[in-house]
Amino acid sequence: MKRAAAVALLAVSSLFAGTPARVSGDDARLHGAFRRAEQNGWTFVHLEGTPAQIGFQHGYLLQPEIDDNYRVIRTTLTHENKKKLAFFRDAAQNVFLPKIEAQYREELQGIADGLKARGSSMDFIDVVLLNASIEMSPYYTDWWDKQHGIIHKNKPAPEHCSAFVATGSWTKDGKVVIAHNNWSEYPEGERWNVIFDIAPSAGHRILMDGSPGLIDSGDDFGENDAGIVITETTIGYFSEFDPNGIPEFVRARKAMQYATSVDEFASIMKQGNNGAYANTWLIADVNRSEIGQLELGLKEVMFNKKNDGFFVGSNFPEDPHLIANETPDYPANDMSISANARRVRWLQLMDENKGKIDLAMAQKFMADHYDSFAKKDNAPSERTLDGHIDLSARGSLPWQQPYGNAGAVQNKAGDAAMVAHMQLTAAAGHACGMDFKAAEYLREHPQYNWEKGILRDMNAHPWTTFSVANAQ
Repeated sequence: MKRAAAVALLAVSSLFAGTPARVSGDDARLHGAFRRAEQNGWTFVHLEGTPAQIGFQHGYLLQPEIDDNYRVIRTTLTHENKKKLAFFRDAAQNVFLPKIEAQYREELQGIADGLKARGSSMDFIDVVLLNASIEMSPYYTDWWDKQHGIIHKNKPAPEHCSAFVATGSWTKDGKVVIAHNNWSEYPEGERWNVIFDIAPSAGHRILMDGSPGLIDSGDDFGENDAGIVITETTIGYFSEFDPNGIPEFVRARKAMQYATSVDEFASIMKQGNNGAYANTWLIADVNRSEIGQLELGLKEVMFNKKNDGFFVGSNFPEDPHLIANETPDYPANDMSISANARRVRWLQLMDENKGKIDLAMAQKFMADHYDSFAKKDNAPSERTLDGHIDLSARGSLPWQQPYGNAGAVQNKAGDAAMVAHMQLTAAAGHACGMDFKAAEYLREHPQYNWEKGILRDMNAHPWTTFSVANAQ
């Protein structure tokens, strides 16, 4: 056996010491793969090879985390949508799976095989469900309800994430700077803590953040060795869906793996668009110092790019056609809502810091607590770039209570030099340094006691630099 493979397999066996493995010590599917011990809240995993090999390594190395993540996802999906797990498994098998191309179907099967080798009870359909879960609610569930005559007020896409990308005269060195924080419900967001280094047999090498068991980033911050770096924010108040389209998680992974330009990334994302998990994508090519914005609805699509300027995202729809036709309930003139308040803050920060934006400043933006509507600093809430929805005081009536335990759960940033060397910086938890304590929250908000088995503490960690790595 080659020394690199032997060392990698030794690391695997050491990691799972005391747990019976169901693969032989020289299983070729594990060649070159490894995971590192947790670092400041993150788990780094290196995967390489064919789709089936990458999948197997993913499932095998992260089996405990994937099982745990799936437990969270199935709990929240079934509780929030009042539908049984069988409903979502059926959708995974009959709506999403048929539209997944061979290479990613093989990778998903590989994850299932790796999980099985480690003793997990999850099967292939569970893995597909996990990957499609972001698209299932509200996008697929709303569509299904309408098709079956169930009339209710749509559950518009929640407001997730704050992000920006800038270049040219707006940055300190005239080159690309990009940053993003992931807004999620805390039970799932606390588990969005993997750094994936993927060296596929076809396409480009990828460095991205991710959630255990997903083949794409999911919250979408990643870069490839062609110099492309991407992120996105969800389009709020959107819930369109086309069951004949290609799943968003497939297109997002494919675009990250194969794009060599801003235009190619946008083209792959648009091809076969199913409308689910509709996002405003912020894209950069560090080799050309070019940035792009792709606002991807179902039928309404807006694409812009520039070599001097910025794009920001905070869940607001921007294209008038998309607002009129696909987000008609969006309160465009209400500056008190999160998306609009954060957009105002982004524009303030860009204007105030033109020509000075660098990596350190990008990291500072992710911790920003200025409420542009109330015109108050140090006021963390759903209206601040570092979102703290759990701290949003509303009122005494039930419908005026905080939205729940949600907000910014982790952060990523990079500049052109880092992307050129396949590096990124990441901070788990709130970038401001505030910790979230589950027991304290549940005591104060007993209506969320159904989350007792899945909600856990989310501590803030310092910014940490990650790089691609070779087999150890």
